[in-house]
Amino acid sequence: MLNRYARGAVTRVMTPVARGLLRAGVSPDVVTLLGTLGVCVGAFAFFPRGQLFLGALVIALFSLSDLLDGTMARLSGRPTRWGAFLDSTLDRVGDAAIFGGLVLWYAGRGSNDVLAAAALYCLVAGALVSYAKARAEGLGMTCDIGFAERAERLLIILSATGLTGLGLRYADAVGLWVLAVASTVTLFQRVVFVRRQTLERPTSPR
Repeated sequence: MLNRYARGAVTRVMTPVARGLLRAGVSPDVVTLLGTLGVCVGAFAFFPRGQLFLGALVIALFSLSDLLDGTMARLSGRPTRWGAFLDSTLDRVGDAAIFGGLVLWYAGRGSNDVLAAAALYCLVAGALVSYAKARAEGLGMTCDIGFAERAERLLIILSATGLTGLGLRYADAVGLWVLAVASTVTLFQRVVFVRRQTLERPTSPR
């Protein structure tokens, strides 16, 4: 949803930065790698120690690389399948780091096993949401539906975590449970959507 409505505005902001990096000889793949590294450092350096606001801020800043590398690829006129594969794969690495860092906090010094389990569930459900889309597209179908796409998932979890770090009680609990429900609903929507497509047209045997 955010990808559809905010992409134009974000692209306008990112375009001058992307042009400058391309002129400096920086490749989109380097931006992708550095962005993922920054997300992982932010998640594992700050979340397990309870520095939730700082961790969320660092992750949010480095997550912008996910928009920047795509803009760079389009401007260069050389978007590649390798770049798309690398970007999608490292997105999963970044997601694992974010929720992994939260699991370490809640299972450790955060002393909340319920929220640790919720964070772990959000990690698994988010991965399944992304996998369902990738698998459907690999089979020649579409699966671009549902509320809890990656942009929405990041917005929810980073906002909730950051507010918790600022002292707003229960923001983390609300964010995690909202995200758990939204991811579950989105996964169900995608499974049903793909099922309908398979019924509407013949498919080859598995």
